[in-house]
Amino acid sequence: MNSNLSEYATGCHLLDGAWGTELERRGLLSGKIPELLNADHPGVIEDIARSYVEAGSEIILTNTFGANRFALERYAASERVEELATAGVNISRRAAGTKAKVFASIGPTGRIVMMQEISAEQFKEAFTETLSALQKAGPDAVVLETFTELEELKLALQVVKDYCNIPVVACMSFSAGQDGTATIMGNSPEELVQVAEEYGAAAIGANCGIGPDIYLTVARRLRTATALPIWIKPNAGLPKIDADGRTKYPLGPDAFASYVPHLVEAGVSFLGGCCGTTPDHIRAIKKALNNSSANR
Repeated sequence: MNSNLSEYATGCHLLDGAWGTELERRGLLSGKIPELLNADHPGVIEDIARSYVEAGSEIILTNTFGANRFALERYAASERVEELATAGVNISRRAAGTKAKVFASIGPTGRIVMMQEISAEQFKEAFTETLSALQKAGPDAVVLETFTELEELKLALQVVKDYCNIPVVACMSFSAGQDGTATIMGNSPEELVQVAEEYGAAAIGANCGIGPDIYLTVARRLRTATALPIWIKPNAGLPKIDADGRTKYPLGPDAFASYVPHLVEAGVSFLGGCCGTTPDHIRAIKKALNNSSANR
């Protein structure tokens, strides 16, 4: 595995924002998994990707978070992993052009290792299938994101270590415990560091889960425990359901961006947003980064 992200060794680099909530806003997720839209509505996916490039993102992800056989089987699409993964990379690559890098997103399978409903080998086979398809499409790196169970992340990282020739970022989602800095399975930032370093990850971080206030604490704990670059993509706060049944996130662009100087001071190398964040949030983060003394 190539663990080199040396071009990002200094400063704080701007990531993209949410994809799922952008699709929801367009009314395209009713009864579907987002990855199917890579085939059904590729133009919409490309528009979302391009909106982040135009907002200033230096790195955008791919619409491939759930492109694994177990997530897709619920939609009778388990045989379409390669098609949808390849399309996801190609769409983001078109949107990025020469203005941004493309990191391929790999999420959890939706199965839980400790439940033993499938074997470790079946987990690894699924991750290998997805990773092989993504690598052939040519992203600049891979992001394992939103993992909540350390044992599943280990299996994914083992596959990456064995078969991946591009850098990988290892991320978990933190929102539980007394202070919100544990995963829902009880894993800590320090446990993530131990596993990520053992398996040769190029960067480490947290995404989804909760807002930038808690992720500031997570970032500080990660920085204390490791010298790896830190990747942070918080939600725009904790969502609430409004009177019309729509999901609303409390932090607007300016409120979200108010955390940027503190996150930069904490040593974050990659910064963007997850659920509830928009191209306007990314523009606000970019403005705050430009005003940060660490990026002058």
